[in-house]
Amino acid sequence: MHRFHVTGDLVTIELTIEGTFGGPFPTPAGVIPPNGAKLSIPTADFWYLKDGKIKESNCYVGVSVMLAQLGVQPDFAGAVAAATASS
Repeated sequence: MHRFHVTGDLVTIELTIEGTFGGPFPTPAGVIPPNGAKLSIPTADFWYLKDGKIKESNCYVGVSVMLAQLGVQPDFAGAVAAATASS
């Protein structure tokens, strides 16, 4: 955890999730096999409180950073071709 702030009934937390890519990662295009990559992913959590308890929690992960660390390259050409074909 790097920082956290409390504003009324909102707690914001900036943190980094770290680990090793040691298991299969299912995606819509298929499963990415584990490769042992070390991961350090920036993350932000938002906790919404009511009566001193967490009523809602949202976590936002730096997906582009995570995918780059997994060795996944974006397929922008494929995305443009698919969008063009559907319009």
